[in-house]
Amino acid sequence: MKEFTDYEGRKVTLKKERVENTKHVLAIPKFNHQYLFTDHKIRGIEFPGGKVETGETLEEAVQRELFEETGATAERLKFVGTYTVHAEKPFNKAVFYIVVKDLFFKCEYLETHGPEVFDDAKEISEEDRSVLLDDECIHYLYEMSKTDEFFN
Repeated sequence: MKEFTDYEGRKVTLKKERVENTKHVLAIPKFNHQYLFTDHKIRGIEFPGGKVETGETLEEAVQRELFEETGATAERLKFVGTYTVHAEKPFNKAVFYIVVKDLFFKCEYLETHGPEVFDDAKEISEEDRSVLLDDECIHYLYEMSKTDEFFN
């Protein structure tokens, strides 16, 4: 288990295993060897993710969120671990690395402006990037994805 601090100063832990009552998902997707982000209407450019709906598996939820926020469909998924924010009401996020099969244009991306593709997160300007990209744990997961053979 690894420990981090999030942008609000809360303790965050990352475990390689699944944790019961995980109600959120986070995707770190790649499309054609580039990272696929979404442009959240409020927070800015970040990785896709969201809440698990009733009756969904974590895999179904991350694929749905990926499509809703970017128009992408997954070719392969790899569960990476569970990201837990130790807030007043703690919550868990299941993290997946995803190889994207297709990227479709959509007329509506719900709470986002749609997909953004970059070779590296460092290319995202300070004014456009979500605070979540600077979260220590998400940054760690992103950096680890660069060395993960899953994407090669």
